[in-house]
Amino acid sequence: MSVFALGLNHTTAPLDLRGRISFAPEQLGATLRSFRSRLPRADEVAIVSTCNRTELYLGADRDIVTPAFEWLAGIGGVAGDALRPHAYVLEGSSAARHAFRVASGLDSMVLGEPQILGQMKQSVREADQAGTLGGTLQQMFQRSFAVAKEVRSSTEIGAHSISMAAAAVRLAAQLFEDLRDTRVLFVGAGEMIELAATHFAARAPKAIAIANRTAERGAELAARFGGESMRLVDLPARLAEFDIVVSSTASSLPIIGLGAVESALKTRRHRPMFMVDLAVPRDIESEVGRLDDVYLYTVDDLSALVQTAGEKREAAVAQAEAIIEVGVRNFEDWLEQRDSVPLIQALNAQVDDWRSAEIARARKLLASGADTDTVLDALSKGLAQKMLHGTLVELRRAEPAARERLGETIARLFLRGGSRGGPGATPR
Repeated sequence: MSVFALGLNHTTAPLDLRGRISFAPEQLGATLRSFRSRLPRADEVAIVSTCNRTELYLGADRDIVTPAFEWLAGIGGVAGDALRPHAYVLEGSSAARHAFRVASGLDSMVLGEPQILGQMKQSVREADQAGTLGGTLQQMFQRSFAVAKEVRSSTEIGAHSISMAAAAVRLAAQLFEDLRDTRVLFVGAGEMIELAATHFAARAPKAIAIANRTAERGAELAARFGGESMRLVDLPARLAEFDIVVSSTASSLPIIGLGAVESALKTRRHRPMFMVDLAVPRDIESEVGRLDDVYLYTVDDLSALVQTAGEKREAAVAQAEAIIEVGVRNFEDWLEQRDSVPLIQALNAQVDDWRSAEIARARKLLASGADTDTVLDALSKGLAQKMLHGTLVELRRAEPAARERLGETIARLFLRGGSRGGPGATPR
């Protein structure tokens, strides 16, 4: 069994394709169980799905990779051949390295962004609760979290990034002369909206509103920022009130359509609207971006703004990559040791059998009145003979060329610190 990572991300696939192959957090458990029912030979599986990526992590034999890939393509309603140019399949240390880089924020659209670590931890919890995680993936993910923590504490990787929310504020500030004169609507109440609201609230806009499907959560978030909460069903009627709209929900279909925005623009007498769609799949219909008075940005559109450069960034990345490589090597060592476990268990079982047999024999001798020293001597010789018998037989049977190599191995195993003799010392 090996570990695999297969999926697509913001560097390999366009936004619309990522939107078709994505899962909300509450869907992960049922999706994992469905995957396992379709592919029962997949020993371990976890899914990481964010606005930037959807990835399957597998602990399985190689022959499971192709059907797993076809399953992933089927989720998005695309043929495997159509998905293949936009996807990747990584195995073993390459899969672990990828997971470590993702957890550390090195594979994100925003270099060093911290949200991905929490998203990965949630994905692992969902897989664990669904009963699909397994020991190998558990080890890989826990090591990825430890590596990410070390990267955060030992490098400045997070200091050289601009979050999506901060980038949205920068863009809005370029469109409006003073953000204090704007009214801002946030659609959704998740982590990304909370982050965006924090950044916009720092600019003291005229009004803030939260529209969310769950009224209680929306009201709670609105209260934190001194805003109002509104029902999601009231959004089309009130859209014209807002200069800035930031949306990030888990809806599988757009919730802000072209017609609603056109109507809002007429009411606003074509005063511009700044709209940010941070959701995957989209919350705002793509056609909205073609309207003259709308400035619509998606997560992909923000990518240029969140990239930073310079010597400090390069140094931080190099430090992070070095930490990751150490983590990968340690995971490789663990995998190799894990492969030896069945042999170690078999050896221990064999030795226990020999020991039990010799102890039983010794007890019979003692019960018959044999001298204790004689019995102990016989026990030790019996164990030694059983342990060496197979090795000596193989050595005698080996061809001359193989016998020399086998003799060197046996000497390393049994003659530690003792005399290894010369070529003539090999038993005949």
